[in-house]
Amino acid sequence: MIKTVKSLDLNGKRVIMRVDFNVPMKDGVVQDDTRITAALPTIQYILDHGVKTLTLMSHLGDPAKDVKAAKEKAGKNFDEKAYIQGKHRLAPVAAYLEKKLGKPVIFAGEDSCYGKKAFIDAQPAGSVIMLENTRFHKEETAKDAADRDKLAQELASYGDIFVNDAFGTAHRDHASTASIAKFVPVSVAGFLMEKEVAYLEPIVTNPQKPLVAIIGGAKVSSKIAVLESLLKNAAALIIGGGMAYTFLKVQGHKVGKSLVETDQLDTAQRILDTAKKLEVEILLPWDHVGAEAFDAGAAAVAIEGIDIPDNLLGLDVGPKTLAKYQEALAKAKTIVWNGPVGVFEFAAFAKGTETVAKILAEATGKGVITVVGGGDSVAAVNQFGLAAQMSHVSTGGGASLELLEGKKLPGIEVTRGK
Repeated sequence: MIKTVKSLDLNGKRVIMRVDFNVPMKDGVVQDDTRITAALPTIQYILDHGVKTLTLMSHLGDPAKDVKAAKEKAGKNFDEKAYIQGKHRLAPVAAYLEKKLGKPVIFAGEDSCYGKKAFIDAQPAGSVIMLENTRFHKEETAKDAADRDKLAQELASYGDIFVNDAFGTAHRDHASTASIAKFVPVSVAGFLMEKEVAYLEPIVTNPQKPLVAIIGGAKVSSKIAVLESLLKNAAALIIGGGMAYTFLKVQGHKVGKSLVETDQLDTAQRILDTAKKLEVEILLPWDHVGAEAFDAGAAAVAIEGIDIPDNLLGLDVGPKTLAKYQEALAKAKTIVWNGPVGVFEFAAFAKGTETVAKILAEATGKGVITVVGGGDSVAAVNQFGLAAQMSHVSTGGGASLELLEGKKLPGIEVTRGK
């Protein structure tokens, strides 16, 4: 079990809290505040319980990597200072949070995350302080533990209690997400982290059965571990999206010009064999919606059978497949969905993914536990306006995937108590 902030007496304490404010920015303006909003319940709870100071820390993009890529793209006219100011500085996020909280959020300055103890300790009781982007310091993501510890020790000096509510980075063994716990007396989870673990961890350890998993997306190679993990508890596994064509190919079906990972054919066969041995039903597409090219403007072509003509590629599942999905999902008490079943970004090929989202929304209303994990699946339920009708929509892409794979995540493990 993880320990949460509710288990502590916060009165008069200094709290250092890791949040995930890695939000999309354009010219210094927050474009999507989902992650900021998700952290508010924990922030408000801490402030309501008499803390001396609450210091927030987060990363915002990957400055070194992003600047290099932007510079290569822009060439001689690249303004590095303006780019960093618009994309990677946390001052605008602090100002945005101030409006959401309705109280001042003191930005600790652009110079560094180091040397802020005296500044923080000098603030009035109940103050909220925001540090600069932790990834401006190479120690944050350093591979060597001693290097990470240098920054972690400094950050730890800003608090008596470490609260980790950044599920989106829980799979990262970074200075501000995990190493800091070595130098703070107490480390606990915030409410967002608690909710993520409460919904995702039981799917791997002890789900309400029957469990039906929907795994989609483009590539088998990125989902091998999660497929193998879910096979242990699932009654049925729905495989959709681009990765389904690798499985159909290994079964001897014609897939036309569809995406196939030829180096993963043996992997696909192994997963099919394991499923058969464990008596897990595998549902692959029975029909498709295809096109002659991967293009938003391409004309959609209905493909009524499993085999795809040589001149077409599959971009969505067809009505027969969706009927099979409905049948399998109707038996479930728990449904986990990671990855779309078609190219939902293209309107002509969005019906499959939208229908899956609607099936899950309806199932939630009947008491089924529905968990959406993974960036593209989350984007899909948001696009179709159905996110609020799921039991849980994860805020972490890589983190949710690794948790479903059965891995122990550093940012979670530090909240389980010393």
